Amino acid sequence: MIKGINHSIIEVNETGSEYYERAILVIKPEYASVQRTVLEKEAHALLNEMGAPSSFKIKKTRIKAFLISAASAAGGALAATLVFII
Repeated sequence: MIKGINHSIIEVNETGSEYYERAILVIKPEYASVQRTVLEKEAHALLNEMGAPSSFKIKKTRIKAFLISAASAAGGALAATLVFII
């Protein structure tokens, strides 16, 4: 939807992230008069804090949990085998 309101924006073309190609940030009207360099610095700081999308974080967590479970099962099987042999 297009409204008749003008907004100031900052477009960051080089985000420094492997996940995001570019970002478009809308500046609040009360901060539109702030120096461009300050706004760009804040935009880069915000993008650095974002990190990976949440779906990637969840997948990494699931893989880590699976590996821990597999290692625990292997350790338990080894312990049971040693007890059975002795």
